[in-house]
Amino acid sequence: MSACAKSQEYGRAAMPLVIQKFGGTSVADADRIRAVADHIARTRRHGQDVVAVVSAMGRETDELYHLADLVSSTQPGRELDMLVTIGERKSVALVAMALADLGVDAVSFTGSQAGIITDNAHRRAKILEIRPDRLREALAAGRLPVVAGFQGMSQDREITTLGRNASDLTAVALAAALGAELCEIYTDVSGVFTADPRLVPEARRLRELSFEELLEMADTGSRVVAQRAVEYARNHDVPLHVRSSFTWEPGTMIKREYHGMEQAIISGVTHDESEAKVTVTQVPDQPGVAGRLFRALADSHVNVDMIVQNVASDGRTDISFTVPKSDLASAMEVARPLLDDLGAENVVADPGIARVSLVGAGMKSHPGVAAKMFETLSDAGVNIEMISTSSIRISCVVRGDFVEQAVRALHTAFSLSSPDGHAP
Repeated sequence: MSACAKSQEYGRAAMPLVIQKFGGTSVADADRIRAVADHIARTRRHGQDVVAVVSAMGRETDELYHLADLVSSTQPGRELDMLVTIGERKSVALVAMALADLGVDAVSFTGSQAGIITDNAHRRAKILEIRPDRLREALAAGRLPVVAGFQGMSQDREITTLGRNASDLTAVALAAALGAELCEIYTDVSGVFTADPRLVPEARRLRELSFEELLEMADTGSRVVAQRAVEYARNHDVPLHVRSSFTWEPGTMIKREYHGMEQAIISGVTHDESEAKVTVTQVPDQPGVAGRLFRALADSHVNVDMIVQNVASDGRTDISFTVPKSDLASAMEVARPLLDDLGAENVVADPGIARVSLVGAGMKSHPGVAAKMFETLSDAGVNIEMISTSSIRISCVVRGDFVEQAVRALHTAFSLSSPDGHAP
């Protein structure tokens, strides 16, 4: 039963429901918490029911992880989850208190109290189902739920966390379960931009994006909305509005489809400096070799992204692939013992790379995007080491020292500062 229907059952007039998620910078101190509470209260007064989802204050989660490092080398997952969920519990109580001072009857909930049921994996649990009965009852009684992000309860009734930056996922999952009309993601930027404004000052805020475009951006370096949250929103068709909690101005709307006839070919250029390249040299060019290598990496939970195999010469080839820098040591530990079994010569690590990507739904029907991208990088003196594509993305691995130069050149070449920027 939807929140509106439940409200009617209790005799309360139904109001449209919006989920509002506030990140750590949005609630970093007492002044910010009061500002967030004021905004939530204003939304309520304008005729909308609200469920607020709140992250830990500022860098508190990082500080708790650091404290764990100081006292423990083993850090059992159960105890670590018990520790780091303290931050969100503190935040929701403070936001609820601030709302009470504004005359709003608010009530705080942990993830488990909100009915977020996960698998039994600690530190990166997956949501299995949402049982939001207590939230519906609170809404129906005219109360405003404030829910702790990032956390839930396992099937074994243990406290779990959903992974770093997963309060976005909490908000989207609750929006889907409660039938909310919109999920607003409040952060320290005013939306999704055509490039990182720290690198490209003339980068433009996008009014609208599709789920697929935002997914590609999140996968290739944009950190505005967590990738798992975008996937959940796409799968459950939850419209998102990414906006700033510092200016409260309209931001970027994300929904299934938005483009008209005059859609921009390219929506943005992203970059990612968090990956490294691994190359296994002189591999026999025969069936099964790549399978054995990547099966071993998968079994060791090494997340492989881009893969390139060179054209064979004299029956041998090189295989290069990218992994998160945090997985580089594990990837090397897996690959080295396999050299003899694979008949390969060596394995080489290269942490000095970066990835630059063009993303845009319009490129599906416009030839020449790849050619213009490669020409632009060449003109800027940027060498391409690896290439991967999807229907709405082209990514190139370049030297890390040249990534900022590459981003600026591509942003200019594809006229992304212009609202109707059409290239090629």
